[in-house]
Amino acid sequence: MRDKRPVDELSIEELERILAMKKREVRQQRLDKMQRGGRVVEPNAEPLPPPSSPMTVPALEMLLQQGQPDGGVITLPQSTVPTMYLPMSVDESLPAPRRKKRSRWYDRALIAVEVAAVLGIILVGTNLLVAAQNLERETASAQALAEEQRRAGIPTLMPTPSMRLEDVVLPGGHTVSETGVVSFNYDEVPSHLIPLVESQWIRPVVARPQTTNETAVALIIPKLNINQVIVQGVDWEALQQGVGQMVNGADPADEVGNVVLAAHNDVYGELFRHVDELVPGDTFQIQTQTTTYTYTVTDIFTVAPDDVTVLGNRDGATATLISCYPYRVNTERIIVYADRIA
Repeated sequence: MRDKRPVDELSIEELERILAMKKREVRQQRLDKMQRGGRVVEPNAEPLPPPSSPMTVPALEMLLQQGQPDGGVITLPQSTVPTMYLPMSVDESLPAPRRKKRSRWYDRALIAVEVAAVLGIILVGTNLLVAAQNLERETASAQALAEEQRRAGIPTLMPTPSMRLEDVVLPGGHTVSETGVVSFNYDEVPSHLIPLVESQWIRPVVARPQTTNETAVALIIPKLNINQVIVQGVDWEALQQGVGQMVNGADPADEVGNVVLAAHNDVYGELFRHVDELVPGDTFQIQTQTTTYTYTVTDIFTVAPDDVTVLGNRDGATATLISCYPYRVNTERIIVYADRIA
């Protein structure tokens, strides 16, 4: 059976045995050829070395270079070489150990390069992760700052009172003590609502509506020599500043709506001190940011402080002026009705 092991798997003894066998075969072929040609073989010819004798490297290389005619496979007799031996390739015989050494060095270099590449990838990934986290923190900080700036520009929403005082009593009610101290007239408010009025209307934190181009901003009454800025709201604080407009959603430009204006008659400038001198046919103006609207007086009368029906809408675009009455008595309200004419 043919042994097909490569040369680098054979031991030195096996290689020496193969070389000896090859020498015997070559010598025998020469002897046979010489006998067939009638030539005499010298009796003192050099004998072949025994299989177990040491073999030199040049002799082994010569054997391997000669090879066999069937493609370089060395065939060993089954009785000489164990059946598990395999043939060797001639050109892989001697340089194999050196190639293995170079291969180990090359493999180590490749491993070092791979380790360096993996470390580089880890380093780049770590840097990218840190950069992404920094960017996320900076973005969150910028968003928080922008949100804070936007919120700073939004008007603060104040608590909305659960009760509108004008639903139970007309604006403007007050008393003046002998020492000149002005205070709200609680006697005009139903007794069960006084605590609510004290907490929500007399001393409220009021959020004034944002003005627009259609918001009333000034009242002009030529007959009474009044040219006064209008404040949004008819609460106690608003009427201390001047003429107040009840917040009922009505603007002078509306085709239907009642613009209600109130002011004191004997305190805080006495702005409506002589409003009782108006008569039907008199005119006054209400200005907005863009237009001046003219009204004509249609009626003037007095009512009880709790007659809130005068605050409702009438036909078309109207205005209502309100003040306490009589002067320094203030037990009633004087009401001036007017219609918009231009």
